[in-house]
Amino acid sequence: MFRGSFTALVTPFRDGAVDWAAYEALIERQIEAGTHGLVPGGTTAETPTLSEAERRDVIERTVKIAGGRIPVIAGTGTNATASTIEWQRFAKSVGADAGLVVAPYYNKPSQAGLLAHFNAVADAVALPIVIYNIPGRSIVDILPETMARMAEHPNIIGVKDASGDVARVTRHRNLIGPDFIQLSGEDDTALGYNAHGGHGIISVTANVAPRQCAEFQTACLEGDWDRARTLNDKLQALHEVLFAAPSPAPSKYALSLMGLCAPEVRLPLVECPEPVRQGVRQTLEELELL
Repeated sequence: MFRGSFTALVTPFRDGAVDWAAYEALIERQIEAGTHGLVPGGTTAETPTLSEAERRDVIERTVKIAGGRIPVIAGTGTNATASTIEWQRFAKSVGADAGLVVAPYYNKPSQAGLLAHFNAVADAVALPIVIYNIPGRSIVDILPETMARMAEHPNIIGVKDASGDVARVTRHRNLIGPDFIQLSGEDDTALGYNAHGGHGIISVTANVAPRQCAEFQTACLEGDWDRARTLNDKLQALHEVLFAAPSPAPSKYALSLMGLCAPEVRLPLVECPEPVRQGVRQTLEELELL
């Protein structure tokens, strides 16, 4: 179920409010393009800027719109164990297939603290957990040995790894086994990640090029590495330009060029500057996405 191209969905805004019509259209576009799964309420969704009601709506509406056609991994993590448990319970109550639980940010727990946090969430709610390891944002890194101890819990089924260290896939496989789901959190290293034994990605680029990202991940899963390399070569420029300014501003600008949503982001993010806009437009044109 949790393999292939999972899109870390943007949350479209218009005039300060969530644009629900655009959001539904974006999800339908993803499903029609062959995306393997959806991830609402994550970093790319600008979740820290959403109100609690908006965050709940984002998760619940995604599940309802998807309607069981593809799995939904809901972003449920916070930097407090008690609130993470509540979000995990909510995700389960609305029918999400798993919760994406980020390593607690800002408070910098130890490895022992990380283990206790994830075990507490896994004990409290019978919903699969995909751990989100993103040291660049959370400041803490879940080490492979700690990951292996977490994986002993039956509710902890996998990881989204944005450490940038593709060798971790092999270390996790050796410590945990091949059935532990490993999803990349970085588009531009996904080819190497999958070659090491990864099972797919939670992708930002897939917001803009869902069909191409799904085809790339399918090629990897099928072991067609020549085709995977060819597709990855074509996508590389898009990966780079979509992170030329703080994400998801470039992705939203790309989607605005396609007429799919406004480029609006919420403070403290700002819309991407003109040089980045030019790069986004040029790359979309070269990839025949406009």
